[in-house]
Amino acid sequence: MLSTRLIICTLLASATLFAQLPAQASSLEGALTATKPAASKPNVAEHARWQASARRVTIMRDKWGIPHVFGKTDADAVFGLLYAQAEDDFNRIELNYINALGRLAEVEGEAEIWRDLRMKLFITPHAMQAKYAASPAWLQKLMNAFADGLNFYLHTHPEVKPKLLSRFEPWMALAFSEGSIGGDIESIDLKLLEQMYGKRGERSGRAPVAQAIAVESAGAGFDAEPRGSNGFAIGPARSASGNALLLINPHTSFYFRPEVHMVSEQGLNAYGAVTWGQFFVYQGFNERAGWMHTSGGGDVIDEYLETVVEKDGRFFYRYGAGLREMRAVPVTLPYKTAGGMASKTVTAYFTHHGPVVREAGGKWVSTKLMEEPIKALTQSYARTKATGYAAFYKSMELRTNSSNNTVYADADGNIAYFHGNFVPRRDPLFDWAHPVDGSNPATEWQGLHAIKETITLFNPPSGYILNTNNWPFAAAGANSPRVQDYPAYMWTLPENARGLHAVRVLKDQAGFTIDSLIATAYDSYLTGFELLVPALAKDWDALAASDPLKAQLAGQVAALRGWDLRFSTTSVPTSLAVYWGQQMVAAASKAARAREVPVADYISTSLARQERLQALLRATAKLEADFGSWQTPWGEINRFQRISGDVDQQYDDSKPSYPVAFTSATWGSLASFGMVAKQKTRRIYGDRGNSFVAVVEFGPRLRAKSILAGGESANPASRHFDDQAEMYSKGQFKDVLFYKADIEKFLERKYHPGK
Repeated sequence: MLSTRLIICTLLASATLFAQLPAQASSLEGALTATKPAASKPNVAEHARWQASARRVTIMRDKWGIPHVFGKTDADAVFGLLYAQAEDDFNRIELNYINALGRLAEVEGEAEIWRDLRMKLFITPHAMQAKYAASPAWLQKLMNAFADGLNFYLHTHPEVKPKLLSRFEPWMALAFSEGSIGGDIESIDLKLLEQMYGKRGERSGRAPVAQAIAVESAGAGFDAEPRGSNGFAIGPARSASGNALLLINPHTSFYFRPEVHMVSEQGLNAYGAVTWGQFFVYQGFNERAGWMHTSGGGDVIDEYLETVVEKDGRFFYRYGAGLREMRAVPVTLPYKTAGGMASKTVTAYFTHHGPVVREAGGKWVSTKLMEEPIKALTQSYARTKATGYAAFYKSMELRTNSSNNTVYADADGNIAYFHGNFVPRRDPLFDWAHPVDGSNPATEWQGLHAIKETITLFNPPSGYILNTNNWPFAAAGANSPRVQDYPAYMWTLPENARGLHAVRVLKDQAGFTIDSLIATAYDSYLTGFELLVPALAKDWDALAASDPLKAQLAGQVAALRGWDLRFSTTSVPTSLAVYWGQQMVAAASKAARAREVPVADYISTSLARQERLQALLRATAKLEADFGSWQTPWGEINRFQRISGDVDQQYDDSKPSYPVAFTSATWGSLASFGMVAKQKTRRIYGDRGNSFVAVVEFGPRLRAKSILAGGESANPASRHFDDQAEMYSKGQFKDVLFYKADIEKFLERKYHPGK
């Protein structure tokens, strides 16, 4: 029998170790109250520059609305890409930068001031402007083109009314430089940040914000809906054509990234998923190489317990045999009210480790994380132009891909894996999974590990590589890295149900094609129930005949006992199992967090027999209340719906939707479809999981297929708002149109920006 740790081990242990915003700045001095900039008309020179850029750019929209952006230079391609993104969803672009700049409360109100403070502890306009000035000329050109593309869009679309940012500046790109669904900064708990600063020296004419912000990162790794991705690389020996293949399967919130293609005469030819408002393909491929990022690499963020001493109203912290004075910085936090703008000012504190973000056991806790925006943006862009392993490895040597793993394949037949990239060197005698003593100099970072010292793979004899936000020690079967060879801080998540599933479907398969790899990525087996269902049957068998549960659950247990553990839209046991699992997670998550173990481990080892049975009874009652019978097919419950372009999606049982067979990744489904939004409907409407998915075959001529949740455009009036919705729900892919001649065959529109 498989060990408990290696089964559903992390029903809730696939949380993203967010890496979206590599932090910047150690100084907040001079930060001013931000106000909404007035829209300004471009000067003559600026307008001429925009027009010249637009003339050098051609955007070709294919029959799916995918923008293929062709420019003379890389900067031209960036200009066109940002313009095309704004055409498809300016709202999400602006929102990403409002958040990255710590200005969300100016739009959303007082409840967001602590989120803004969290960003402002690391990112300030003054520091980003200095970094921009220090950037190499080639990178400045790209940042200039990024701003120009967005500003030209706003200039040519006066009907678009930004919420806050009516003008974009080149330096803003450095505030949002890595691309994941959440940033390192966002691992800092908002509730605890508010408790630290909410009443400590704030100056405001208004009462403190209510203590109502949800804890965001307590129990990181144990969230109710796993967040992350799957990446598979197939070597030539296991493919039918003798070419390498790559599965790109990010699990993100839907509509977080569109599908794009950017080409220049300077060697750029990148296709894939781009995070709204960024100018590099985050997960994708060029003609010679492809890269897929998954979350959950090494430990990249550390907390330090600071022993604080107050003297005459000033704060000091112990370090070694002495005291150091904390840096105290006033931070102004503007926010919108019904009557206009208001603000409050808090005094933020910094040690040499980083900003103080919370209190714990009478000590202050400071956070240290990566702060290299120039290198991060350089690496993010450089890898898109790497046409072989040596060039890709060179980009990885910048070591600023802070929390992501990378699965790689190329046209030379190479496959590779990097578990993390930014890995600080630390004394392994300390427990880096918890805060360490900030007064002890031995807890300092000692530089970064070289890539060759980190957990990597290159062309393993197994012929495949996988990662599912799980540990790296099953990444290539018998040729996987060994846990004893690396310090514990180089990996953070254990095995999970998807990892077990992936190993099973890859280890003995050969002759892979694009279509068979897609089928593998949608394999219907649910490893998460592999031990739970037999345990439930045993629980029920042990009940006395007189126990009311014996009769009440007889049909349900029989249905689950006879289930093949495979999902389908017609499956009743899938519905019952998922609802039962949800009830067990709800019952066990608090205790599992308290013990710092994955909730699946807790359910399998510590949840009482009676509680498992009662959870099934509650699941039965909910199904009957919502659908009239617990014998409801899964496809009647699990649906895909897109009825608005709003960032905060709403769902409606009375409006059209499509049945979806695959489930939440919680249960071991490789193709992920989960709901994170608070459920206000009877049905489950997925809003996270498979979003952009692609399978690529590298050879003399690249071939690829892809699918996007819903469609390319956020405009409900566009045919491309939901033209991929039904295909998405069925796991059906479209052909990627990579070559210009193929794009021309299926061309919908060809134009210059502004035309």
